[in-house]
Parts: sequence; structure tokens; C-alpha cells
Amino acid sequence: MEEIYAKFVSQKISKTRWRPVPSGSLQTAETFATGSWDNEENRVLLWSIGDVGNLDSDGGFEGDHQVLCGTRHYGDVMDLQFFDQERIVAASSTGCVTVFLHHPNNQTLSVSQQWTAAHYHTGPGSPSCSSAPCTGVVCNSPEIVTVGEDGRINLFRVDHKEAVRTIDNADSSTLHAVTFLRTPEILTVNSIGQLKIWDFRQQGNEPSQILSLTGDRVPLHCVDRHPNQQHVVATGGQDGMLSIWDVRQGTMPVSLLKAHEAEMWEVHFHPSNPDHLFTCSEDGSLWHWDASTDVPEKSSLFHQGGRNSTFLSHSISNQANVHQSLISSWLSTDPARDRIEITSLLPNRTLSVNSLDVLGPCLVCGTDSEAIYVTRQLFS
Repeated sequence: MEEIYAKFVSQKISKTRWRPVPSGSLQTAETFATGSWDNEENRVLLWSIGDVGNLDSDGGFEGDHQVLCGTRHYGDVMDLQFFDQERIVAASSTGCVTVFLHHPNNQTLSVSQQWTAAHYHTGPGSPSCSSAPCTGVVCNSPEIVTVGEDGRINLFRVDHKEAVRTIDNADSSTLHAVTFLRTPEILTVNSIGQLKIWDFRQQGNEPSQILSLTGDRVPLHCVDRHPNQQHVVATGGQDGMLSIWDVRQGTMPVSLLKAHEAEMWEVHFHPSNPDHLFTCSEDGSLWHWDASTDVPEKSSLFHQGGRNSTFLSHSISNQANVHQSLISSWLSTDPARDRIEITSLLPNRTLSVNSLDVLGPCLVCGTDSEAIYVTRQLFS
């Protein structure tokens, strides 16, 4: 198994994100950001992964990640995204959205932009303008899109004081996460199991498409879009299932894969190797899903510390009529023929694994057990 290094940081980590490397650069990920939650004072920190650590007393690997700089964050960090190599966008449980600027010369973080009341409750039963948590952020320079518990969608530009566009009652339920499909289109997931596609070129406040799991209103917590095939989307929710969707076809998922025993908090396709996908859960697990087709006759096994147990999945729609070479391995998976290999990446079950990020051969995750785990050898 990949060597994974733990660093105990005395705060519950809600979000972890790698700083992007310059496009075309050969350097590997070296710096990541973390946000915390449920602490007396929450912080946004920038870390350097440093050199490989040492064995600790439990036989695990002690990481040598070093804090470069940090700043106080008011409220829980609900989401965290790098806008570019210098700026980080943080979403707060207070409804505030903050852009922090990293100054490498003196290793400080300063506030470069802030929208203090991006999300708030209105209407009967709520005090005038009571704050609502901002639950999700996605960046596509120069734009930042935020969603919240108030069902509101905001489109910001990083250099504008006011929102460029706001869809006030985008959803009557909580919006949990958002991603870009194409530049003018975003996709949101909500607390009643729906995916909604929004096109900012349209003036109205209605989604251009709604997809959902029939019958079940299981809250969806996370979403990620395939980096090369923008119609392929993965979601995870309260029941721990992994759902793969093709937004061009129908309104139901292509595949439902039995996964974690509790809420799935994040799902990420590997950005440059998207046959690999990563998920983390409230049940304390962190999984690597391998759907690559270059492994012949792969067995459908779940690997954890040398033990194997059967992995169950079922495919909802038959993809046989689509030319196989043109579709993603995630869409063409017929459980009777193809197999997905799953590896558990953490040596022991821990408290909730709240967040993960992958870049090149590197993975970072953050947990409620006040630890950050890093590996630089994902595919070795």
C-alpha cells in the first residue's frame, strides 16, 4: 500500500486543497491549504509538505508538513478553493465568502476581497437577514460561484464588490455543493437528492435541467465533474453511495455503486488520470476507486490491509448502444464484465474524513481526529 503520513494538528480539519501547479510545469504538488471547523478559533493555513517523515510509536508514518502561514477565519470553513496560485477562497458558516491573498515574501495571508453577507435567510420565521452558511464554492477565473443553505446561488467576479448575478430562490432546500460543467453552466446538488444545471446565459431563475434519483430523496453532499468529459458527473450523499451520471442522457444516474457506511463528504476524479476516483466519508474511510481498463480481468475486490471482500454495484441503464471507445470507463462499466478495484488508503479507521484532494501523485485529506494525511506515491 502507498505510504501515507499523518500529522496531528490540534484542530478538526474540514477542508484540504492542493495549491495548483503552473500549467505545463513539471513540478509536483508541494503546498496545500487547510480550513478548520468546530474549534474555538478556526483557521485557514498554508502548509509545505516537507520531506518524508519518520515512523511514529504506532508504526505509522509521522509527516513533516510545516505551516507556512495562516490566518483566523470567522465561523467554520465550509469550503475552500484555490482561485489561482496566490489566492484562496473560503466559504464560512456565517454566510461570508473571503478571498485570501498569500504573500510568499513574508509568508502571510491577507484578505483581498470579502462578501460578508453572501448567504442569508429571509422571510417569515427568520430574523431580518439572519446569516446562512455558505456551503460550496467553485472558481473559474475571473468568476467565483457560491451556494448556500439559503438555496441562493451567487456569481461573483474576484475584482467586483457586488455580485454579478444572484439567483435568490434557486432552491427551496439546502444547496450542498457546486461545480462548473462548462464556463456558463454550473451544476448544483441539494438536500433532496437533486442535481440541477444552471445556465448563466439565461436570464430566468429556473434550472435548465433537473436530474434525481427516483423515489429517494437522499441528500447529496458532494459532486465532481470528469475533467475530460464534461457530461460525466460523480455524486455522493447521505447514504454513502457513489452515483455516476451522464447529464446528456435521461434524468437518472448511469450507475449506483455501493460504497461507504455513512455520509460521503467528498468525491474527486483524479484531474489528470480520471479513470481513478477518490472518496471520503463520515465512517472514517478514504477510498481509491480504479476503473482503468488496462488491468486485464480485474477482480471486483475491496482491498484493505490484505483482506478482500466482495464489492457490489449495479448499473441502471444499458450503455451497449453507445460506441464503447467514445465513452468514459465510468459509463461503460458493466458490473458483470468490468470490475472496479477499490483500495482503502488509511491504515486505520478514524473519525470522519471530511475532505480530500488529489494532484499528480499526491493526495491530502483532513479528519475530525485532528490529523492531516499526505501521500506522494498514489500510483506506486
